[in-house]
Amino acid sequence: MSSRHVKSSFILVNFITHDDKVDCYAGQVQYFFKHIVDFEDGPIEHNLAYVRWYKPAETSKVRYYFSIDDDEETCNVELWKNEFYSYGHDSIISVQNILCRFDTCKM
Repeated sequence: MSSRHVKSSFILVNFITHDDKVDCYAGQVQYFFKHIVDFEDGPIEHNLAYVRWYKPAETSKVRYYFSIDDDEETCNVELWKNEFYSYGHDSIISVQNILCRFDTCKM
């Protein structure tokens, strides 16, 4: 991956779990691609991303909560390992599932 694109490749994605809860995962986009399926009514195009998913820092994600001026606590820091899960069928996602980008730092 080109070094000029690495900074913008870190994403957060929401997934609905088997018990209908929404959970957020961190990943790094490897590349984007289009998939076109030809139907009788015409072609349908899908914009997809191939993502490597980070492993959580512990058995569950570690979150740090901070407040500004004694407002409600907000979660703005999460720790993840610098390791990825193996590639699998969930490595390909629709770009509409991307929640936002995030910044990384080393600790």
